[in-house]
Amino acid sequence: MFARITPGEHTQQPMHNSLIKLDNVGIGYAGREVLSGISVSIDRSSFTAVLGANGSGKTTLLKTILGLLPPITGRIEAASSGVTPIFGYVPQTSRFDPVYLLTGFEVALMGSFGRVRPGRFVPQAERTFTRECLQATGAEEFYHRRFSELSGGQKQRVLIARALTTRPDILLLDEPTAGVDHAATLAIMEFISQLHKERKMTVLLITHDFAAAHRHAEQVIWLHAGKVYQGPAQKLLTAEHLKKMLEGEMN
Repeated sequence: MFARITPGEHTQQPMHNSLIKLDNVGIGYAGREVLSGISVSIDRSSFTAVLGANGSGKTTLLKTILGLLPPITGRIEAASSGVTPIFGYVPQTSRFDPVYLLTGFEVALMGSFGRVRPGRFVPQAERTFTRECLQATGAEEFYHRRFSELSGGQKQRVLIARALTTRPDILLLDEPTAGVDHAATLAIMEFISQLHKERKMTVLLITHDFAAAHRHAEQVIWLHAGKVYQGPAQKLLTAEHLKKMLEGEMN
């Protein structure tokens, strides 16, 4: 199903190693730290869920990893190659302005713009690849439809196609099921999990959905009460560990 969708050119590295590493990082705005002392890593080909309550620092961490905010202290490294990875970013649909009168294809095609010089016509090869990404996400039928007219679940499939069109090293999703119904939530999460398993794609998922994280993620990064915990999902999401963390007993 995904045979022709390939990651960035510099991703041919050994498997199961660190793709991104945060070393004693402090994050925040205007020199004021929201979280400090963050030391976590995102392994190549892993599925990592980032959990935390509203205001815990998930968005700030996301922006820092994407390079939109510089770390206040510490370092963020592309641990394996020294080359900054390519991100395929999937925002919440509520953050994508519905005013723009774009079709599903035009939204997905935006993912290729990083490879096309400003003012240049998008080559046919990029258009063909974009259509393949829409096919892969089950969104080809939205090719000519206005993005603003699609349902929440349909929009997310187009936005995932746009992220795949970047040829990413890391698929980074910011609460992709926010505002969509239960059936669409299950379908989107199953599709993301399928991408991870079939394409060995590195996935970093920001979510409030404990059940989805427990079912699909291999690793969890949890932001809670100013602290950051990382560990295997099957261990960190057990009732025992949850109780210890919520009661402040974890080191």
